[in-house]
Amino acid sequence: MRLFVAVNLPGGVRDDLSRAAAPLRETPFPVKWIEPDGVHLTLKFLGDVAEERVRAVVLGIEDACRGVMVFTLGMSGFGAFPSPQRPRVIWVGCEPVPALELLQHGMEREMQLLGFPLDGRPFQPHLTLGRVRRGAGALPGFAALLDALSFECEFLVESVDLMQSTLSRAGARYTRRHAVPLDAG
Repeated sequence: MRLFVAVNLPGGVRDDLSRAAAPLRETPFPVKWIEPDGVHLTLKFLGDVAEERVRAVVLGIEDACRGVMVFTLGMSGFGAFPSPQRPRVIWVGCEPVPALELLQHGMEREMQLLGFPLDGRPFQPHLTLGRVRRGAGALPGFAALLDALSFECEFLVESVDLMQSTLSRAGARYTRRHAVPLDAG
């Protein structure tokens, strides 16, 4: 099964983000949009994991979360990787607050101990909203549309979730397998 570790958004935040991103979703650009209830902040993608390893993964997540206090995470601004002029991934940004950095670093460390490879890229906290279809090239007017949009929000991160991704023609469907609460102090 395909697994990843993520911070999920509260329902109200997802609704607000969906409304703010509506002008993007309503364009004819060749983008495969993530359903609003599937938008999340990935801390670590694990890939295919055998069922018998899930318990060890959960214990690793618990170790990575140990001592991390509940924290407020801010989100703001729309963008695209590698650039708004030639987008592949469309996102909304997350503030790289120290608690989030600590949590993601701890997750990398604990998952490496379980044999999962380190992600060699720097952590750029973001929520993926959509992926541009292969071969689309430049999207005229897309960068200006991104610049015209705004979104700012804060929410309390109280847990980290082990998520399962099931792929289909309709897109990925995400299921929470396990939630690990952060320290409430």
